[in-house]
Amino acid sequence: MTLASLDGTALAGALRAGIRRVIASQEHLNKINVFPVPDGDTGTNLALTLGSVLAVLRAAESHVGALLTRIADAAIDGARGNSGAILAQFFVGLGDRAAGQPSLSTLEFAHAVESGAAYAREALSEPREGTILTVIADFAAEIGTLARRDRIGDFGTLVGRALERARESLEKTRSQLEAMRRANVVDAGAQGFVELIEGVAAYAKGEILPAGADPGDDEMDVAVQHERGAAAGSEIEIDRRFCTECVITGTDVDRRRLREALGDIGTSVVVAGTHNKTKVHVHADDPAAVFALARRYGAVSAQKADDMRKQQGAAHHGAQRAVAVAVDSAADIPDEEIERLEIHVVPLRVHFAERSYLDKISMTQEQFYRALESSPVHPKTSQPPPGDFRRTFEFLASHFDTVVSINVTGHVSGTRAAAEGAASRVRAHGRVVVLDSGNASLGQGLIAMYAAECAQAGQTGDEVIAATRAAIARTRTFGLLGRLDFAVRGGRVPKIVQTIADFLHVTPILMNLPNGRVTTGTALFGRRDLRSRFAGLVRRRMRDDAGYRVAVGHANAEEEGRRLLDEICAGLDNIHSRFLTPLGTALGVHGGPGMLVAAIQEYEPPAAADRIAANDAQATS
Repeated sequence: MTLASLDGTALAGALRAGIRRVIASQEHLNKINVFPVPDGDTGTNLALTLGSVLAVLRAAESHVGALLTRIADAAIDGARGNSGAILAQFFVGLGDRAAGQPSLSTLEFAHAVESGAAYAREALSEPREGTILTVIADFAAEIGTLARRDRIGDFGTLVGRALERARESLEKTRSQLEAMRRANVVDAGAQGFVELIEGVAAYAKGEILPAGADPGDDEMDVAVQHERGAAAGSEIEIDRRFCTECVITGTDVDRRRLREALGDIGTSVVVAGTHNKTKVHVHADDPAAVFALARRYGAVSAQKADDMRKQQGAAHHGAQRAVAVAVDSAADIPDEEIERLEIHVVPLRVHFAERSYLDKISMTQEQFYRALESSPVHPKTSQPPPGDFRRTFEFLASHFDTVVSINVTGHVSGTRAAAEGAASRVRAHGRVVVLDSGNASLGQGLIAMYAAECAQAGQTGDEVIAATRAAIARTRTFGLLGRLDFAVRGGRVPKIVQTIADFLHVTPILMNLPNGRVTTGTALFGRRDLRSRFAGLVRRRMRDDAGYRVAVGHANAEEEGRRLLDEICAGLDNIHSRFLTPLGTALGVHGGPGMLVAAIQEYEPPAAADRIAANDAQATS
């Protein structure tokens, strides 16, 4: 087969073939990811970046320039990670050069690829050789030489021969940077780019696509290549904690000035896109500062901030443990317990009028309550976008055999449904199981902590799931609504209810019910000694013959929270552990500053995997 002209239909087929290869190799790419940070997510990021292109290819048009422009726009929207942003900018360069052309000759294609390579390099504040940038540049240079000097007119021959140069360039990355030399691996992003070109070359040569590549599908059934064993390289001290990204939409975004300003905040800066839509990628300690800077240039959307320290731990501990635990940020868990138990948190969104924040990342609990009191507009919380869940699940499922996602009760939020939708689309070897906690806030947090302890004890996925389900039935949450005006402002409580409660001096108590509903379960009459009587109410729900874990959350009322925790636990010898933590937005948005929440969980330390195996053997003997 000879392909002398590249139109939109041929380009769509070629890219689909390349994307299949990248998706299939994502776990391998995660395992060899050591630069710039060994956080094990390059394969996931490239797969998701290219996955955003698939919807465009599904409705492919014959005009290649128009298609490339749409591909670039989709790639910018969906770009994830350092390599994903670079690859997206490569597509922007292709699209800009070929925008007006219905089809491309090999020489015109060479010009477009050279433009893409130049765009990709310009997107970085500090380009480094020995990375995806180098391989893209070498591939582009070879394409240009072959098209101009050798006048190759067949795309199969052109891309196939340039691919040989890309492979050689890829192998050289093994020794160009110290991180790769120590780990004896090639650059993961560069490997991903070569996988993409491998598929494009196969299509251009007329090779038949693997089964399952139905052009009508935007989700391809790809057999992921799973590799057991630890990730390459070793853990390092990560200076900048969060891989922070957003999209800026404006009328004339000055990308050079933006790139320079971001360089003062963090490292690994990539600014990709156009003057109207720009993707920002930066490693920073303060995501809020990044988003505040971005808002100076236009409207900000698609905010995300991945904890690279936690990702690095997952990438390097996955071979030692079979199960990872994830929660949405409606769960309130002490920071030190999140670190100790390696729990992965997917943030909700908090919206004050037109401005959005990542819950507990770009807006702390203290900042939230200050804004709650002063804002004329009552804030709203929304579930994480399915893409946020999917990114977390794809990454974890490539390093662990089972991912257990414990989400806020489905009776008060669509978060669990979003997690389930994302889990169904994961393309990695590990399975993802979504559990409804039947709870919120501290109760959800205690359940997640117990699941993570079971995972650390070495339990299998099925054992962790069974233990978590049992813990859900043993966990209760109670909230002291000292005032109802915030619940009224948010539309959760009718104004007449507040009027009656104030007249009768009644203080409602929130409770989670066995069916997963969170509602007003009882009330305290009178305004005196509310905290102490609330403590007594919680204590009356605790059995003398069971051990307990107790947690208290406070909405900017730390001393009151501490006293409540002391009063609940006073004189009890069956308290295994106790925690005090700031209260997040899940319940705090309805209770406002001063709200107190308590959660109790009947608790026994999780059984170690060897003890479970011994008990099973004894039961069957």
